[in-house]
Order: sequence, then C-alpha cells, then structure tokens
Amino acid sequence: AIVLLLMKIWKTRSCAGISGKSQILFLVVFVTRYLDLFTSFISLYNTVMKMFFIGSAAGTVYLMYHKFKATYDGNHDTFRVEFLLGPCILLGLIINHEFSVMEILWTFSIYLESVAILPQLFMVSKTGEAETITSHYLFALGSYRGLYILNWIYRYYFEGFYDIIAIIAGCIQTILYCDFFYLYITKVLKGKKLQLPA
Repeated sequence: AIVLLLMKIWKTRSCAGISGKSQILFLVVFVTRYLDLFTSFISLYNTVMKMFFIGSAAGTVYLMYHKFKATYDGNHDTFRVEFLLGPCILLGLIINHEFSVMEILWTFSIYLESVAILPQLFMVSKTGEAETITSHYLFALGSYRGLYILNWIYRYYFEGFYDIIAIIAGCIQTILYCDFFYLYITKVLKGKKLQLPA
C-alpha cells in the first residue's frame, strides 16, 4: 500500500486526495511500534522492514508537507485527530500486556493503527470521490489488515498463540473499511471512479 501511495505522489507530482493527517498518524504508529529497533535485534529482515515502514511513512509526510505542499488539500483534510489520539493513549495506558514504556507504546500503536485511516475516509466522504490510484491504495491498506486476520487464525490453530489486543483492534479497523470495500468492488473494479452516493 505504501509503495502505491509513494508511486502515486511521485509520478503525479501531487498529493491531492491524500490525507496528510492519516499519513502523520501512520508515521506515529510505526515510530512508536518500532522503537525496539534500538533495544533488541530479531533478524536482519525484521530490522530492514521496520526501517522501511518508518522511512516510507516519513518520506510520505515529507513529500506531502514540503516537496508537494502546494498540491495538498488541507481544506478537506479537517478530521480532528485529537479525538483519535486521546482515546488511544488512554487505552494504551489502561489495557496493555505489561505496564512498561515499550509495551505501552506498542499497544498505543496497535490502537492508533486501527483508526489512523479515519481522516482519509473522512476526506473521501467530504470530497465525495477518490482518484482510482487513491482507491487502490486504500484497498491495499485494508487488504493488508484482512491478511492479518488470516495470520491470526493460522497462528491460533497451528501455534496456539493469540493477542486479544491486536485481534480486537484489527477487527475494528477491518469494520471501518467495509463500506469502502463495497464501493471499491462495485465501482473501481468496474472501471468507474469511486464516487460516494449523494
């Protein structure tokens, strides 16, 4: 999804239709989730992927707010992110696996990721339409979460492992995408522009 987004911004030299607020929230998600880069080493692959997620999210924010700032539509990107950050911080402090800084930040990132797309969906609903490439990006992002659900099922049945915090947050995130998925399948896959019903 992030590669699609970066390609769209770079190729069109525009970030029109993309919510900068959602991109900042995703950057916060990845930074808070992957702070363990400085405290533990799991594998080279794991380290490279964590750096890729942080770097690509930071790159997207840079392109939107600096390089292609003139194309950013701040007038439609008006979602109040404090209504997402506050509850996610509280949930991270109250409902976590262990009351330690790294665990609270990881848990906060799980909660925040589940709702970080809301400013983008709000922007699409406010403008009433989305470019095809933006629709593909949103579909890829939602599909990624859907694949996580399959991963949880697999891990539960074959490894006996489950993380109730990640499962609940992931299900909430998937539910938020359901309306978009319906529109994507009925419009974009048929070659039409994604337009919301009036």
